[in-house]
Amino acid sequence: MTDWQSLKSECFACNKCPLGQTRTNLVFGVGNESAEVMFIGEGPGEQEDLQGEPFVGRSGQLLDKFLDAIDLDRRKNVYIGNIVKCRPPKNRDPLPEEQDACIPWLKAQTRLIRPKIIVCLGRVAATKLIGPDFKVTRQHGQFIEKNGFYMMGTFHPSALLRNPAQKPDAFEDFIALREKIIEVCDRTY
Repeated sequence: MTDWQSLKSECFACNKCPLGQTRTNLVFGVGNESAEVMFIGEGPGEQEDLQGEPFVGRSGQLLDKFLDAIDLDRRKNVYIGNIVKCRPPKNRDPLPEEQDACIPWLKAQTRLIRPKIIVCLGRVAATKLIGPDFKVTRQHGQFIEKNGFYMMGTFHPSALLRNPAQKPDAFEDFIALREKIIEVCDRTY
C-alpha cells in the first residue's frame, strides 16, 4: 500500500469484519490527499453509507459550516476520514474489534497524507487516537503532541445537533484550530 490507488483498491475489497457484509458503500474519505489538516470521525452514518462520502448528512452540513467559518473546505485544504470505513448497524458505535480491523486503513491514509494536525471528531475517534481516557467534554480544544502530530479532540457534529448548547464551545475549538494552523502549517491558507 504505497500509493493512493493501491490503498483504495485494497480497502474497497476489505471484508476484515462483519461491517463489510452490510455496507451499501465503503466510505474511504474525502479531501486534499496532501492536506496539512486531517479530520477523523468514528464511522459512516446512513447518508454516508448511501453516498460513499464522510459527513454528508445533517452533521456533515454542520461540519462544513464550522470549516467555512475558519476558511477550510473539504474539497480544497483538509482531508476527512473515519476510524471505520463501513456503517455500523443503526449508527451504533463501532465495536473495538471493528475499529482494530479497520485502523490499518486509516494509518495508511495518514502515512500518505502526512498531516501536521489531526482533529478527532467525537469521543470514539478521540479515545482511539489520542488516548483511552480522553474526555471530549473536558479536554476539547486542547492540542496534544503525539506521534509527530498535533492532535485535538472536539465534539462530534451529530452530538452538537443533539445538544446545541455545546456549539459555542465547539466553535471556540475551531478558532483554536485556525490559530494552530497559522502557527504550524505552511500551505493550508
